[in-house]
Amino acid sequence: MVDQSEFAWRLLTRSFLPGAQQRSSLLAYTPMFHARLFKQTQSFRDHHFQPIRTGLLSPPPSTPSDGSEQPPYLDGHPTHDRPLIVQFCANDPADLLQAAELVAPYCDAVDLNLGCPQGIARKGHYGSFLQESPNLIHSLVSRLAQNLDVPVTAKMRILNTKEETLEYARMLLDAGASWVAVHGRRREQKGHETGLADWSVIRYLRDMLPKETVIFANGNVLGHEDLERCMQVTGVDGVMSAEGNLCDPGIFAGEEGRRLGQQTGEYWKGRDGRGGWRMDAVMRRYLDILYTYVLEKEPPKRAPLFGRSEDTLLHAATKPQLPSPEANLPNLSQSRPDNQTSSLAEQPPPKKRKHNRPSARPTSPNLLAVQAHLFHLLRPLVSKHTHIRDRLARARPGDMDAYEEILALVEDVTEEGIREYEADPVQFESVETETETGVGRQEEGMGEEEDSSSARARRECRRPWWVCQPYVRPLPKEALEKGSLQLSKKAKRKKMEEEVVEREREFQRLRGQRTEDVGGNGREERDERDGVPREEIAKEAMVCG
Repeated sequence: MVDQSEFAWRLLTRSFLPGAQQRSSLLAYTPMFHARLFKQTQSFRDHHFQPIRTGLLSPPPSTPSDGSEQPPYLDGHPTHDRPLIVQFCANDPADLLQAAELVAPYCDAVDLNLGCPQGIARKGHYGSFLQESPNLIHSLVSRLAQNLDVPVTAKMRILNTKEETLEYARMLLDAGASWVAVHGRRREQKGHETGLADWSVIRYLRDMLPKETVIFANGNVLGHEDLERCMQVTGVDGVMSAEGNLCDPGIFAGEEGRRLGQQTGEYWKGRDGRGGWRMDAVMRRYLDILYTYVLEKEPPKRAPLFGRSEDTLLHAATKPQLPSPEANLPNLSQSRPDNQTSSLAEQPPPKKRKHNRPSARPTSPNLLAVQAHLFHLLRPLVSKHTHIRDRLARARPGDMDAYEEILALVEDVTEEGIREYEADPVQFESVETETETGVGRQEEGMGEEEDSSSARARRECRRPWWVCQPYVRPLPKEALEKGSLQLSKKAKRKKMEEEVVEREREFQRLRGQRTEDVGGNGREERDERDGVPREEIAKEAMVCG
């Protein structure tokens, strides 16, 4: 992910895994860094990767540092940010090696990103747009493998055929990649044309490559249940999640993590058995990580989370403990000061409030990414409560007072939502509306239409709007029907050619039926003018333009 998997978000994701699982079962990637800029520019390194407080020097010291000379800071912290892979995009082997040598002491592997499909990757000639340059890719990977002490990995997308994809993966492994992570979509599948990932291609790689080859799969992972399902279908060694993690940072939490979440009230479960992490609880946990690790100050004291009416309010004694090298994070559910209530009704008008606004734009990637993360996290909630969306849109990077106000609003509407659910749960479980995904659907009578649309995924992923849930993209066919996707000129020509071929086939079919009918009846039609027998055939209409 570009600028979306920084230290604070990685720590938030790890915090949902209980105990020993936090270090043993979750492998995290940094955001994708541009190798040339990372190598050349000190400020770029300081603003994107912060393993020590003084910043990374270029060229690196002659003796690699093991972290003992300077205490670890954030990225790659040996206690709570490992295992960690630093990923780069590059098109020059020398630039890539010099950038990788800077980060190697603070990570467990270096990754070459060959999967980015964005327009900026096309312009810069990196990511998935190196697919047509196999010799360059081989040189990039082999240069790292021959000179680094840490493993080298590569992320790739599938190609047009299984055979081409297999050849591509073999080339990466032959160049020295310790393992490959395979995204089951082609380079063209992005935006409204994202569609579904093809797990069968990943399974083909698993069957054709040596058994000892380590493969990670990516694509179609919307919830926790998809992790195990993907591993069973593809036979891979690990499963990655990007968009699913942005919408639900607790996606990797297993049964034990969810059980602990229910005890603290952070994990909500409905009467139909469906559940998820509450957005207000996740946002609390996220902000507390920013206070404790990035800003290095005590988080504000907070009132207990609102619980269901049959429960008592949830107290600090049942709170989860987030990872910390020296001590646990401060309580996430302590009492809030008298001057900071859960509602803004008693506060002065916004123009008269006093705020401690940051005087300058922060440079920490952890503070710059907060707004984007909250828009992903709160998507269903802000779609319903647009005043929170508007307030979030006005928030400035590093303005923690503004984010505290937004948290208070989120907590208020979450309490209202839970009370509404208790009063009438049916309205949350059976009412189907036309959502932002594009196409509404009926609960009954899905039939064959469900298999060719995103309706089934929306139904399975749907939760009340205050619960973290994945964003289900409409399939390209649905996006075309809605009008949010327009065919390119090339696609339009191809569609017209297919329609012409289909009309020709239909014409030949009708002509054959007509001939059989005439021959079977033993009759023939004669032209009244000359008496010559003729067969009447329907002709194609001509279209101008």
